[in-house]
Amino acid sequence: MEWLAGADGPLVPGRAVSAGPLCAAIFDVDGVLLASPHERAWRDALVGFADPLPFTTAVYQANVAGKPRFDGARAALEALAVPDAARKAAAYASMKQSRLEELIADGQVSAFPDALRFVTAIAALGWPMAVASSSKNARAMLQLIRLADGRSLLDLFAVDVCGRDLRHGKPDPEIFQIAAEELHMESNRCFVAEDAPAGVEAARAGGMAPLGVARLQDASGLDAAKADLVVASLDDVDLAALSDGRLRRHAA
Repeated sequence: MEWLAGADGPLVPGRAVSAGPLCAAIFDVDGVLLASPHERAWRDALVGFADPLPFTTAVYQANVAGKPRFDGARAALEALAVPDAARKAAAYASMKQSRLEELIADGQVSAFPDALRFVTAIAALGWPMAVASSSKNARAMLQLIRLADGRSLLDLFAVDVCGRDLRHGKPDPEIFQIAAEELHMESNRCFVAEDAPAGVEAARAGGMAPLGVARLQDASGLDAAKADLVVASLDDVDLAALSDGRLRRHAA
């Protein structure tokens, strides 16, 4: 799907807008903005619950990525055919959180360079931006990334919907709907950058334009979830088209 521009230009937070071209951005964090140790923490924490070796990146992306902690824990154990997965999920989720905190403290978090370039370009357009992640660690990780002017990466976003207690996790669109509401934007004026099929499904269910980021050679899953555009790098997005409200691949 291509989102066509209208006569009006980009808008700023503070007023609701009617249907029209894209003019606001919502970003997932892990796998889109940051290379975080989430997947490793989930794998390491499996010791005592299941053999960690079958917990591949494909298993993580298909069953865990983008989901709230308990839901991800249960889905991981079920994917690995662990008996009584629902009962064991809380303990597994707690072990994962402890391991993740250790990895974060050890400096195992970095920003993707293309993501920094892309977010900076969107900010230069004057578009309002939100971060929306089910991870309760996302805010702290974003604050660890310092920009050249001394600000944190989190400071570039007008709205932060990370780690909130929601009624429904992805693929339900609740988290993205909250982000759009707090940006004072209609849902169909927003694109959502996501790396997980569940996140793409959530964006589409919320009436937003899903931008799939396939950093792990997993474009097929994002395509199957019906992302409007799938790119291996955010450098592949056509910024000129985006400034006109259209989500399109940059011409080679």
